[in-house]
Amino acid sequence: MKSYDDIKIAILIPCYNEEMAIGQVVRSFREVMRDVPIYVYDNNSTDKTIDVARYAGAIVRTETLQGKGHVVRRMFSDIEADFYVLVDGDATYEVEAAPKLLKMAYEQGLDMVNGARVTTQKAAYRRGHVLGNKLLTGLVTLIFGRRLTDMLSGYRVFSKRFVKSFPSLSRGFEIETEFTIHALGLGLPIGEIPTKYVERPQGSVSKLKTYQDGIRILGTIVNIVRLEKPFSLFSIIAFILFVSGISLGWPIISFYLDHGIVPRLPTAILSVSLIILSFLSFVCGLILDTVAIARKEKKYLAYLSYPIKFLEKK
Repeated sequence: MKSYDDIKIAILIPCYNEEMAIGQVVRSFREVMRDVPIYVYDNNSTDKTIDVARYAGAIVRTETLQGKGHVVRRMFSDIEADFYVLVDGDATYEVEAAPKLLKMAYEQGLDMVNGARVTTQKAAYRRGHVLGNKLLTGLVTLIFGRRLTDMLSGYRVFSKRFVKSFPSLSRGFEIETEFTIHALGLGLPIGEIPTKYVERPQGSVSKLKTYQDGIRILGTIVNIVRLEKPFSLFSIIAFILFVSGISLGWPIISFYLDHGIVPRLPTAILSVSLIILSFLSFVCGLILDTVAIARKEKKYLAYLSYPIKFLEKK
């Protein structure tokens, strides 16, 4: 991409108490991508994040609802552009990679390009976070298809049609999971580029809570699977209930066939109840799957209502 004259780009930086890092991030983007507006949305910071960001040259706005999901939803609603660069304000991502991410999105007409984190600094990407990311990414790609390697990256480029049709529901860091599942679920054109990931500046403190955020992200995955793939989820539940019911009931049936007596009546009732519940679960899956298909069609129609800037090669 030789210039940005023919497309409108916005750099979006959600922030919460990033006084030590945000100035560096804004200045770096101003050097790498001149004349591109940089929006910093502050999320109730108690330090000097707003002053530092404004002094560095960013357009500063606020979102009072606490949580990254709320901030991103506000950004996507407020700002108009052809392509959006979303990056955390902690100075851990490679600013110099932004033109490469944009070039890939623009030239190939992609709706999302993910900056997959690569680092040799143990302090930057702790072992627990690496393991959790691999497990969660593996779970999502197993369900929705393997097209990304770093589902939880906070560094991405989006097209306008992705941003304006994205049904954001998350409050916190689960928003990255939503991005990925939205793209994979609708089969959108996406890409990924490895980017350097470094340690936070001295004095800057991470807002991530490894176990708490991991549990919330896992809950988000389960909830989205329930909404997007209900037939698969309820079929698994139906299978477990059916097998449990048969396992409990088979000895009772065998005893009845041999002796003509039904032993352990409570167990027999439980067995029948489990089998009935399994059929109910299967039917619920069928009904909800029809609803999910209708929702998916509506989301895709909303997505198609926005054009995308695409570089026509001559």
